[in-house]
Amino acid sequence: MPLPVRTALAHLRAADPVLAGVIDRVGPCRARVASGGSHFGAVVRSIVYQQLSGSAAATIHGRVLALFGGREPTPRALLKLDDTVLRSAGLSGQKTAYVKDLASRAASRRFPLERLHEFGDDEVIATLTTVRGVGRWTAQMFLMFRLGRADVLPDLDLGIQKGIQRAYGLRRLPTPPQVLKRGAVWAPYRTVASWYLWRLLDLPVD
Repeated sequence: MPLPVRTALAHLRAADPVLAGVIDRVGPCRARVASGGSHFGAVVRSIVYQQLSGSAAATIHGRVLALFGGREPTPRALLKLDDTVLRSAGLSGQKTAYVKDLASRAASRRFPLERLHEFGDDEVIATLTTVRGVGRWTAQMFLMFRLGRADVLPDLDLGIQKGIQRAYGLRRLPTPPQVLKRGAVWAPYRTVASWYLWRLLDLPVD
């Protein structure tokens, strides 16, 4: 489902004057929810993108898809592919193990991957983090940009921490608990607030 941007912006402006200034500087919210394809494909993509720049990750992800005719693979198709072939596409040995673990779970049908949209946020995180290589941050990205959940604040994300530090003129990066405390007033639209903090870092420093 799409993010409720108009309602979110009205709330965020009223709740936090500093964030209102960030919104004015950044401009219209262009956050998008990737609703096409399967949840499996979305998590595979998230794993590929971990700890890489956007351009490098996009290249590797494109190479992985090319192994399957340009389409996202099914769990069984990915399991059948030799690890060395995935490595040749640019996946590290560690990430190859991660996507294979995900595929093994998804292929068993006991793992409710394609029903995660029916779950609450905490249940989605608890389910996804049982997969090797899928931590809280990756699960939060899935909630935000796959499921379109409106109230997610990635407190461990360095970009969020830097965005808060810059917006509020802090001398030090806020800790995860400090991120959550400051962001409490943004609820229930912390996903949109997060997007603005990320985009703030793209702007030149005053």
